[in-house]
Amino acid sequence: MTMHKVFISYYHKDDNKYRKKFEESFGHLFISKSVESGEIDTDVSDEYVKRLIREEYITDTSVLIFLVGPKTYCRKHVDWEISAGLSKKAGGYSGLLGLMLPTHPNFREKYDPNTIPKRFYDNIKSGFSDFYYWSENEDNIKKWIEFWGLDELKYNKRKEIKKSFYKKNKKNLIEPTDKDVENLGDIMPIKLRPFLPPTFSFD
Repeated sequence: MTMHKVFISYYHKDDNKYRKKFEESFGHLFISKSVESGEIDTDVSDEYVKRLIREEYITDTSVLIFLVGPKTYCRKHVDWEISAGLSKKAGGYSGLLGLMLPTHPNFREKYDPNTIPKRFYDNIKSGFSDFYYWSENEDNIKKWIEFWGLDELKYNKRKEIKKSFYKKNKKNLIEPTDKDVENLGDIMPIKLRPFLPPTFSFD
């Protein structure tokens, strides 16, 4: 198995114990690029923090795993980290993989989109990322990291598999461009509009 460089995004105040548990259990499967609690000075400007995360931590990361607890959806740093993982400025796109924590109110249930980061939800809808329940099964973690680790060859192969599936089952397929991926919240309603009833509203 390829040793992917993995960045773990999480709400440091509430979910640090799960980040530690994940790295203690599965750290031998990947090279960690994560930010430790207290490692970044919170007194500096937001722009500086965003640039630091993008240039010092997420650069050359092939998989971004974020741990989704009950308050993750409203944490600006998590949103910045997802954005950096989707930015070419960070050296290319990272595969996005979300893990719903046992503390999340929808754990083991159908999740409410309003309880997860909006940028992540936009990428789930586009097929660019996926959401799994917290697991302590090493085989699952191996499989997920390997599948979502974005080296170009595997990414293109996975994309072709999805396209074949959609064509075979006569499903509509929307393919965002590289530029679209960075702003899916605005782009997806435009691309979806031709496939929706005239009376449908995104409001």
